[in-house]
This record gives sequence, C-alpha cells and structure tokens, in this order.
Amino acid sequence: MTDKKIELLAPAKNKECAFAAINAGADAVYLGAESFGARKKAGNSIEDIKEIVEYAHKFLVKIYVTVNTIIFDNELDDVEKLIWQLYEIDVDAVIFQDFSFFEMNLPPIALHASTQCNNDSLDKIKFLKQLNVERVVLPREFSLKEIKNVTENVDIETEVFIHGALCVSYSGQCYFSDYVGGRSANRGECAQPCRRKYSLVDDRGNVLLEKQYLLSMKDNNLSAHLKELICAGVTSLKIEGRLKDKEYVTNVVSYYRQAIDSISKTLKASEGEIITSFVPNPDKTFNRGYTNFYFDGKRKNFINPLTPKFTGEKIGTVKSVQSVKGKSVVIDSKHNLNPGDRLAYFDRNNDLTGTTVKTVNKTAIEVLDASSIKQGTVLYRNYDSLFYKSLNSAEFKRKIPVKIFADNKKIVIKSFDNNQITYEYKEDFETANNIEKAKDTIAKQLAKLGDTEFFAKETVIDEAFNLFIPVSKLNEIRRVAVNQLVLKSKKNYKFQRRDTKIEYKDYPFNVLDYSFNISNTKAKDFYEKCGCNIKQLGKQWAPEHTECSNITLMKTKHCLRDFAGICLKKSKDTRKLFLIDEYGKKYPLNFDCKKCIMKIEITDI
Repeated sequence: MTDKKIELLAPAKNKECAFAAINAGADAVYLGAESFGARKKAGNSIEDIKEIVEYAHKFLVKIYVTVNTIIFDNELDDVEKLIWQLYEIDVDAVIFQDFSFFEMNLPPIALHASTQCNNDSLDKIKFLKQLNVERVVLPREFSLKEIKNVTENVDIETEVFIHGALCVSYSGQCYFSDYVGGRSANRGECAQPCRRKYSLVDDRGNVLLEKQYLLSMKDNNLSAHLKELICAGVTSLKIEGRLKDKEYVTNVVSYYRQAIDSISKTLKASEGEIITSFVPNPDKTFNRGYTNFYFDGKRKNFINPLTPKFTGEKIGTVKSVQSVKGKSVVIDSKHNLNPGDRLAYFDRNNDLTGTTVKTVNKTAIEVLDASSIKQGTVLYRNYDSLFYKSLNSAEFKRKIPVKIFADNKKIVIKSFDNNQITYEYKEDFETANNIEKAKDTIAKQLAKLGDTEFFAKETVIDEAFNLFIPVSKLNEIRRVAVNQLVLKSKKNYKFQRRDTKIEYKDYPFNVLDYSFNISNTKAKDFYEKCGCNIKQLGKQWAPEHTECSNITLMKTKHCLRDFAGICLKKSKDTRKLFLIDEYGKKYPLNFDCKKCIMKIEITDI
C-alpha cells in the first residue's frame, strides 16, 4: 500500500453542491465557470466560486474549474481574462481541452489536461508533461494495465473516473450530437443521442436488434477496485456528475469517503473529520445499472439496452390488480414499501414508466395510477422515500481537530501541518483557590469552539497549572487564537504553480485532422510550432464553422458486433452492419478488431 495521499474528487453544478461535497468528505471539487465548461448548464459566477474556494481551503480541499471546451478566435480574449480571474481568487487549477492555452498570456495557475484532450497514449501524456501540465485525466476506456503504464512511466499526476455516467465515445472524439442537432459535445452542449433508441441491421436488410438503447452505457462503478487504483499510483479518484443534484453528490461522495477511509485513514488528501450519522448507499440514487467498463481489459456487456433511465431496486412481481378504481396492486414479496416511494416498471410498449405509492397494507399497495400495470408486471423502486428523508435530514459537519495545551506560562492551540498559535500570559494572574475547578474551567472554555471549523480533539492542562484566569479572559484568548490560526492556515496554504515558459517539442503525431479539434488560430500556431502538418482544421472553425469531410461520428470500446454475438474474433460472419435511428437515418459501423474499437460513420458527406 502506498503512503501517498489519494484525492477524492467530487463534482458540483453549483455552490450548494460544492459545499455538500466538501462537507461529505471530498478532497477536491471540480465545477464550471459561467462559460467555456463542458457542461454548459452547470456554470457558476466568479463570486460564487470565490466563496467556494474560501470555504474549501479551510480544509485544504482544492477547487478546480473546467474551461474545457474548444475555443473560437472571437473567444480567446475572454478565456484569457477568465483564467486570470480564477487565478486571482485562488482557484487551484484549470481543466482545459484547447491547446490555444499554451499561446496565451496566462498566470502560473496549474493546468489539468481534460479527458476531452483524448489522452489515449503514453506519447501524448509525455508531451503534456513537457508542457508543464500538472495533471492528466485518463480516458475512461483505460484498463488497470494501461493506467499503470502511465503512472510507472510518466512523472505526472493522474486522475481516473471511478463513478457515474459513462460516455460511450472516447471523450473529445464524439461529433454525433453536433451532426444530428448542431449541439457540439466539444462545446458543452451534448444532446446525448447515445441515450436514444436504435436498430441494428445488416447489409441484407435483416434486423438483428430492433429499437433498443444500443449506445446507452451503464454507469461506472469502480468501488470494488479502489485498492488496486491506489496501489497503481493514481493521484485522484474522480466522481462524474456536474449536472447531478445535492442529494446525489452527498450520497455518493459520502460513500466513497467511507470506502477510502476503510482502506486507510492516512490516505485522505485534505483535512477535517466528517461528523455525520448518515449511512450512504449509491444504489439509492440515480444510476443506469453498473459496469466497471474496460477496467480488467475484458469485453463485457457495457450497455443497458432497455432504458437510459433509473430503474431502481427490484421489489417483486404483481400477483393481481384489485378493482379499487384500478389503483391497487398485490405483489409477491416482502417489499418494505412506504407511502411516497416511487415505482418503475416496463409498460406494454416496453417503455419504462412509473407511479407513486399512496398507502401500504401488508402485500397490497395503493398507487396513484395502476392503469398500465397488469398481473406479472415486475416492479422496481427508484425512489426510496425513507432513504431520502434520512439523507435530507442528515447533518454533515466538517471539523478540523485541534490540540489545546495550557500551563502556567502559555496556552497553545495547534491544528494540522504544525499550524499553531501560542498565547504567552502578559497578565499577573492570581493563584486559584480551587485548583481543580480552575483546570476544569480553562479546559471547558478553551474547547468551546462553537460554529468555527475547529473542534477540540485533545485538551491537556499541565499538572502544575494553578492560575485563576477569568472566563471572560479565556474567551478572549480563545477568539483571538482561533482567528490567528485561521489566518496562519490561509497563509500556509500551498498552491501548485505552473512554469509558464515552455519549449516547443515535436508533437507525437505529425499529420493532424479534424479529430484534434483545432478551432482557433492560437491552437493552430501552437501545433505548427510543434512540427505538425495540419491536414484539417476542427469540424467547427469560427467564424466560418466549416464542415469537414470523412467524419467518424464516434469511436468507442462498445462493440455491437460482440453484443449481437457475431464478433469477428469468434465468428466468420463478415456482413456489414448499420445503425438506424428512430427517424430512419442509417449509420455504417466500422470495426477495428485489432484495437477492439467500433466506429460510427456518416454516409452523406
């Protein structure tokens, strides 16, 4: 087991979620500014980010801001200005995608290479290291073996997704949403066409799979592999979910905080003890079923073809529908349901629908609407009212433990990293008439840390202590000492700073096409200085928005040949395959079996 600190990195769509993540035990939080983040609907003002930073840094929690869209020429000045603003409010790092960053006049703020950079090779990652990039976010598709290959061969921080929604495409390499609706994933506007129904057909017109969610990935869950990732030398364990609500963030962060602490409590990369009685359960909040994706390097069922929604836990099968206005059903299990629970089921069209529990009577439950429920319907609970009641009423406090010491000469209050304040008496205090009472008073008064971020973990009063110090004076000493401790902690906060001077090294690839997403003149200049021949600019090139030819809409580790049982490594079935969407649009599928990659192509360009 490594003795290196391991960062638990949590998402936040807004200030409320950020504070929830910090209080639930995150070591770092990532969120978007008002623009240029890969989740356009999850932006935050500079004022809110500043407030988050000030709270987070009390506990050595780091704040990273996403500026990870591709950038157009008319936006370059605004991006540069934004990054300076983030630097001035003490943001710890900026997560980027566009290589125009290296041609801008930027402050020495740390840079993290987003997964949108398509960091899929050791050579690319080594190149990023030469640019003084502090951290690289590894592709979700990487196996443990590939992760180790990076940590063992490049001296750079690594960030790995451990929980949450999975993009079916390699990040930064999906043009599907842009193609079908003009909403670019590389501009933070993905419309998620992967969560729609498709049919799989062959070149003879045969339908192999009809109207299923053939590209809808299950959610990532590597909770069973945390120790392997820690031992592999990963720096940061990342939860996906910048569009998720406070309840999701609190539950999932709390779960992983406890999971990491159960491996070793010395791994935590921030400070502060989490005080709560809440018992987390990620199965209770939104998920599409779980997969560990390609973590073990083995192909398996990555998708949920039935629905992209949250099905929930299986409750039982309907035995009968009673004739109380068609709203009461009897099920065959000890369901433990409660009023307010929400139930999901597949209707006669095989679409996931739902209803809400009104009353419970033994095995019979009354629901708001049972009109499409019939005998044999399988019911799932996707909202547990008691769990959410527990979650929403739970109190999460994050407190920094301090040690308090007092003798006849001084009072010392000490927190982490040797941050301590010493108050040496200037007053001539009288000898106490009741020494034991005096000791008890000083211990109690100094420990009254109330609404501050501190709590007295240990209070030691020297055996020889015999002074009478008035309560009012003790309160004054405590207030002054705590204020000074806060200032000292802030002063001693350690930032990672980037050397902004770079040397232009040869990029690992000489000829660059649209897939490198070069969409402004600064990025173009950068790549040319690195010896690149730019064959095609990015698919979107401001202000012209020029279309490229020969576009691969998506490349993915998910293989529909394998899913349909005709993998070319196991079968001689070489027929061509196509996806057809709900509107009849046909997309050819191309298979790189050596790399186990499927590509979705375009027919009409």
